Amino acid sequence: MAGAAPKAVGLVMHPNRVDAKRLADELEKRLRSGGVEVRRWHEGNDAAQFVDGLDIAVSLGGDGTMLRTVDLVYESGAAVLGVNVGHLGYLTEVEADQFDEAAARILTGEFTVTERMVLQVVVESDGPAGGRWWALNEAVLEKLNPGRTVRVAVDINGIFFTTYAADGLIVATPTGSTAYSFSARGPIVSPRHRCLLLTPVSPHMLFDRSLVLDAHEELRFTVLHPQRAALTIDGLEKGELECGDAVSCTAGPRPARVVTFGPRDFHQILKAKFGLADR
Repeated sequence: MAGAAPKAVGLVMHPNRVDAKRLADELEKRLRSGGVEVRRWHEGNDAAQFVDGLDIAVSLGGDGTMLRTVDLVYESGAAVLGVNVGHLGYLTEVEADQFDEAAARILTGEFTVTERMVLQVVVESDGPAGGRWWALNEAVLEKLNPGRTVRVAVDINGIFFTTYAADGLIVATPTGSTAYSFSARGPIVSPRHRCLLLTPVSPHMLFDRSLVLDAHEELRFTVLHPQRAALTIDGLEKGELECGDAVSCTAGPRPARVVTFGPRDFHQILKAKFGLADR
């Protein structure tokens, strides 16, 4: 999908990285000189006001900042450009040394917007985790106490599947298949695909394989006695789940929108980020 010169751009910076602030200052100056409205996000700001009418949000940090930015602007439909001021930067589009060219192309609208499937997570709980959440990477139900497991009943499309006893359960999107799910020996899936990945973490049972479900299917988890569980969405803890609390995971109603500057070969990016040999 072709882009267009933006009228309003939001800047979301890693709070503790000097380079992120420096690049944000440079980008704001260039965008304002081109007649673009610029907003900076700070924790505690009004999110609705920040995203209202926003065309692009620029994430300046690493993958964590990128995930926070997608979550912040997802419902507004704004596109997200990731600038890597971190370490791995697997999700980001631009490295710091490509920043000047990226800034120029934003001003002229010389970019494209790709779409990534998002996970919708609905939590039935009286605790702080209750509500609806969005995830670009994954949702994780995991144990709270060392040496214990969580017991979670899993339904697929409203029909009981099995009960897992494990350190945790991961529901990942294709984008998230190279994150926590990958470290738990889950499959790698092209981000162009649409599916749900269910990967157990250290399961205490014979069935220890990942499941790949259609994007239109629904996973529902119910926490069983005696252990509570913790819910984490894209690396952020949302709260504890008590016995009887339920979590439903489906594909989100719309994709996340991500700014790119040309074709991205997923397999070559995978090769470079994981240091795979040429031969």
